[in-house]
Amino acid sequence: MDEPLTDLRGPLAAKYTASTDYSKIADKFEVPHVAQDVHEVATLINGLENGAKKKTSFKVKKTTYEVAQSRDHIRVDSWRFHDWDYKKHDLPTYARGLFTTRHKDGTPEITTRGYDKFFNVDEVTETKWENIRNRTRGPYELTLKENGCIIFVSGLADDTLLVCSKHSTGDRSDVETSHASAGERRLEEQLARIGKTKADLARELRRRNVTAVAELCDDSFEEHILAYGPDKAGLYLHGMNLNLPEFMTYPSPVVQKFAEEWGFIKTGLIVIDTIDEVKAFLEEVAESGAHDGRDVEGFVIRCKMSYQPGQQPFQDWFFKYKFEEPYLMYRQWRECTKAIIAGKPPKFKKHVKITEEYLLYARQRLAGDRELAKRYNQNHGIIALRNDFLAFKNLKGSDAANFEALHGGGAAADVESDIILVPIATIGCGKTTVGLALTHLFGWGHVQNDNITGKARPPRFTKALLDILDEGVPAVYADRNNAQKHERKQLITDVKIQHARARLVALHFVHNDLEKVREVCRDRVFARGDNHQTIQAASDMNKVRGIMEGFINRFEPCDPEQKPDSEFDDIIDLDPSAGSRQNLETVIKELHRMYPKFMPNIPSAAEMDEAIQYALEGYKPDLRHVIPDRSNKNKNQPKQNGQQQQQKQKKRPLEYMSVDMTTKDVLNTLEKAFAAAGPEQSRFFKQLQGTRRVQPKFHVTLMHRAGAKENPQLWDRYLRINELEGPNSPDGKLGEIDVQLERVVYDDRIMAVVVRLIPRPGDEHANPDSSEPAEPKWQCTNRVAHITVGTRDDSVKPRESNDLLVKWLEHGTGAETGIYDLLIDGKPTLQGVVRGVLSR
Repeated sequence: MDEPLTDLRGPLAAKYTASTDYSKIADKFEVPHVAQDVHEVATLINGLENGAKKKTSFKVKKTTYEVAQSRDHIRVDSWRFHDWDYKKHDLPTYARGLFTTRHKDGTPEITTRGYDKFFNVDEVTETKWENIRNRTRGPYELTLKENGCIIFVSGLADDTLLVCSKHSTGDRSDVETSHASAGERRLEEQLARIGKTKADLARELRRRNVTAVAELCDDSFEEHILAYGPDKAGLYLHGMNLNLPEFMTYPSPVVQKFAEEWGFIKTGLIVIDTIDEVKAFLEEVAESGAHDGRDVEGFVIRCKMSYQPGQQPFQDWFFKYKFEEPYLMYRQWRECTKAIIAGKPPKFKKHVKITEEYLLYARQRLAGDRELAKRYNQNHGIIALRNDFLAFKNLKGSDAANFEALHGGGAAADVESDIILVPIATIGCGKTTVGLALTHLFGWGHVQNDNITGKARPPRFTKALLDILDEGVPAVYADRNNAQKHERKQLITDVKIQHARARLVALHFVHNDLEKVREVCRDRVFARGDNHQTIQAASDMNKVRGIMEGFINRFEPCDPEQKPDSEFDDIIDLDPSAGSRQNLETVIKELHRMYPKFMPNIPSAAEMDEAIQYALEGYKPDLRHVIPDRSNKNKNQPKQNGQQQQQKQKKRPLEYMSVDMTTKDVLNTLEKAFAAAGPEQSRFFKQLQGTRRVQPKFHVTLMHRAGAKENPQLWDRYLRINELEGPNSPDGKLGEIDVQLERVVYDDRIMAVVVRLIPRPGDEHANPDSSEPAEPKWQCTNRVAHITVGTRDDSVKPRESNDLLVKWLEHGTGAETGIYDLLIDGKPTLQGVVRGVLSR
């Protein structure tokens, strides 16, 4: 149903159309050209290889393809991250769609590069409107979000045109179903029409060192949500990316001109100068989900962004604005139709009334046309069936999406009980605090997984939840992290089998800004101390850090469009860094909106305050777990309780005295120093970052036990201090000292920061048996006090920073020595904490 929707336009939608031909002004824009740097590409591939070998916090899937038409038998590697890993701050690249190769001489090359992963408005911290307003600059290029499959086109060294889908080169033996092969067939047709060959296009793309990014929209191949009949089908060119580790892309008018020259369809483009007008325009169009007389899924907004305007340069940056409806409803209809064709009960949670009417209509049509079901399963006829139903009801898609709001009713509106709240979280997010507060306010059930011991814990956890519902309690809180998809699948499956009428509501603690979540959660856990079943933070802080990091690395975000998360009846997004009081209110208000009979009234602010206070102060764990030693060394030994293990544990000697530094403060100092330096000076630091070779923690070694013979009196003093004061300090803190960061020294193997230790007033050591004056309590026996930043690879040991600094002192810097240094502006002084580190 492609009737014009101009009656829904507001003033801004009427002002900005996507039909303007910007290719005519392409010559006014600079076309970027940067050749590939072999060293940078090698560093990138090294970081990716580490991810593929699972040596990093992220995982990369590497797949190798032989390019079928290459006369030189070129092979390319595809690199694929999990979608949720793109929210981490330590990836070697953020390209979504990346292919590399190696020439016969071993030289690495990026052959194909997609966009840096970009996010929806409010999906991550960077795409909150406040940050977009403060960090970006125009002009803002808005391209229509076409609804097809992405196709990458690039040129190889032997003039072969490489055509890829997101992560695959395509299989020429399976040309009917391969997206890449379908894209290549379309490309062959369009090039033939303009009298050019694939080799011509390959040479042109390689000359520019770019990947052409297009959307294959063709209902004869595969239908999606929006219609692309014969008059609209083809390859919509919307990007030209330079084949570089860092993201750099062509201005949209230049892309339109290239599309015109090479036979692509030009993607609709709107250019707006100010971000406030961009926001107003998007919100206006979102009301109807239509623009320029056609349904649109949303817009991609291209601009320049700097995390610190005025201090860091602006770079190419994208974000998107997706319209939820009516597209979510259309997807639901598609999946429900496929379910009834397969003889399965359709599952749907939203748009209940209109979906029931649609399915009644669809069943009648399917019963009368056996070929329709076959075509539908092959992704043909989806849009026609949907549009026929809308025409039958005399509704537009936007009207159908608002059907329940206009006519009332729906399954969720009648729910009064049997609700299971399922947090999806990591340690320290506040899930237990929210659960206890809800229980305190409403008298609901609360089952803590940590209170279940022994074998077969998952099914026993489910049984405990359902037992509470069977007692007539209206809701129960499933207090478990449920951080991984297999945990959610187990819970959802068991509940649906045993208690079909129960509704599962996910409380998704969204981990958009991982660094902020990590910092906030760690602070909460340490403040909580030992008041937890499994995490005794006051007793062993280092162990707790490792446990928390493990949970964060294993966290799999809730994805409502994929199983098992699509099986939740509803999902409530929470912010783990916002505080439990705010999250409690969010849960209550959302439950009230979703299930008005279940949650008819919202408690007062004072009542919610009191509930959080109770949860924070009144809670004491009923049971403590000792996390066992899972090393193979003790695999066949009989189990011992925590007290027996402690009694038998051999006392570990002092290994070295350390001044621990706050990682964030040191990294910030380094990043500011190298941001102000040129690319040559910052190259090795970027290499360390890109290959995750920067140390996870920073410290200054005061003295190692290997130096005890040279400095016996100082070592004896450190032994006494650690023995007397260490056990009395909950985190092993022996003292504090100020550390001034002076300069960075590095070669091509290792990097260190030269520091100066500044004692606190009164922090001195006096020997009662000597007439010598008092000396500083904390002294460093290394020739140069320093922090090791990182090493090139595992063959270079951190202790080699001592050798580097001695060589630097004696021989200086420059090409002859291969050593370089960088002064740290302002020489900032940071606080250090002195601790004794025991032997392993």
